Amino acid sequence: MTAPGGWLAGRRSLVVGGGSGIGRAVVDAFRAEGAQVAVLERDEERARTLAAARPEVPVTVGDATTGADNQRAVEAAVAAFGGLDVLVNCVGIFDFYRSITDLEPDVLDAAFDEMFHTNVKSHLHSVRAALPHLQSSGRGVVLLTESTSAYYPGRGGVLYLASKFAVRGLVTALAHDLAPEVRVNGVAPGGTVGTDLRGPASLGAADRSLGAAPGRAEELAARVPLGVALTGEDHAWSYVFLASDRSRGVTGDVVHTDGGVGVSGAPRKRS
Repeated sequence: MTAPGGWLAGRRSLVVGGGSGIGRAVVDAFRAEGAQVAVLERDEERARTLAAARPEVPVTVGDATTGADNQRAVEAAVAAFGGLDVLVNCVGIFDFYRSITDLEPDVLDAAFDEMFHTNVKSHLHSVRAALPHLQSSGRGVVLLTESTSAYYPGRGGVLYLASKFAVRGLVTALAHDLAPEVRVNGVAPGGTVGTDLRGPASLGAADRSLGAAPGRAEELAARVPLGVALTGEDHAWSYVFLASDRSRGVTGDVVHTDGGVGVSGAPRKRS
């Protein structure tokens, strides 16, 4: 149930990519802290599952890489809540550690376009669609999902790492451009248990799920100083903090929920 006196009490929010993984955990954490939440989700089955479990959450089925579908989701949120205060984007795909040496010239163009359309352009479209409402909110917040891959090599392939580095740039540029009306920050999760992060169809990986790797929890815990295998719920509370007035002095920054990778040096490549 929605908590009337939580950290996000009264906040009207839209989570893009809220049907599974970290996005779904953000939906539940926001609601637990008093926020009203709407969702944009591409996968119809995930959208139906979410709508059945959370009938009070308006769910728009659509493609976050398009301006039109982001606009429909924003309009649904505003119609339901009377405005919009917080935008979260959790959309992404993974390249399963593909080096440039593993990318044949005949697939490079398609793989680049798919990776950057999903991991970068979706963020731009969601911000653009929500911007007028965030600016008029008086306490607008944008939260984009980076990755520990944007800070350390070996946590993804060349396309994934580059796309997440681009999201770092979006956080910096948007925070500068949208101050003081809107704060913009990022969350950079490390490896996550239970994620259904898929790969690009252009690389034949659309049905491959990163979270389905055997022994993943043990492997994740073994490679970080804190010895923890983090879940979507672990990451979600950083989004709660950054969306709340408790972080009202923070913009253009990032919270690293990665088990302490930064104090152990760059991790080795994992498959």
